[in-house]
Amino acid sequence: MPGPQSDTGSPGVDPAVLEFLPELVQFASTVADAARRPSLRYFRAGPELHIKADGSPVTVADRETERVIRDLLSQSYPQHALMGEEYGWTRSEQPYTWVVDPIDGTKSYLAGEPTYGMLLALLYDGAPVLGIIDIPALDEQWCGVVGQATTMNGRPVKSSSCAGVEQAVLTVISPDKLQDDERPAVDALSRMARVCRYSSDGYSHPLLASGYVDMSVAVGQQPFDYLAVVPVVEGAGGCITDWAGKPLGLDSDGRILVTATPELHREALNVLRTNRDSRNGDSSV
Repeated sequence: MPGPQSDTGSPGVDPAVLEFLPELVQFASTVADAARRPSLRYFRAGPELHIKADGSPVTVADRETERVIRDLLSQSYPQHALMGEEYGWTRSEQPYTWVVDPIDGTKSYLAGEPTYGMLLALLYDGAPVLGIIDIPALDEQWCGVVGQATTMNGRPVKSSSCAGVEQAVLTVISPDKLQDDERPAVDALSRMARVCRYSSDGYSHPLLASGYVDMSVAVGQQPFDYLAVVPVVEGAGGCITDWAGKPLGLDSDGRILVTATPELHREALNVLRTNRDSRNGDSSV
């Protein structure tokens, strides 16, 4: 199992799953390649914008991309469950669940920024075992598979060796989502970090897997935002949990910490805990 264990590790996976992973990995890569076409067709072409009930933006590109993915999944693995950002759940009694974000970073997409991505995860009994992060406009694709080294365009990648917050390059994702009780903790990390930048998409996660970013923090995330990231980050040697240090799953609370090393993860978790405690008296983070 790649990535650190103990409080920052991911759940164990039934060894029987490993037998079928090569087939599933090849299929997932094929799906990602097919999903590029609709998003690139509308990119920088002024796609019509709609606002969903939760206030988030969605375009025809989001919906067409997810339809392409759903069609391929239903043709090849109709017995599997599927959770997508735009069209919700197709449930199943099978242990396999695909989780899809057709365009991660719709705001970046609308702004013509090439850092938007497509996220595709496969879960087995709720644990992520396969993740694809595809960045169509940059022709970059990361693949993370449980028990294997993460690759970017077929080449192995490794997270950095950064072990301390004060040496870290930090990305804060969607800071506009921070609640009053979360902001002091993130501000503390930002002040301590060597470099801090802000982002409206999740491109920093694959950059962390490749060793360019050392730490990323986010709030208000949904399962389709982070589950594909888990195998990618862990397979590169990094750590990804919620703010309490617990493994991520479908029921996580949306507060995410991603780091390059176990040492950095422990220190960052302590900063988050301490600064939320000092304001709220809440030791649970």
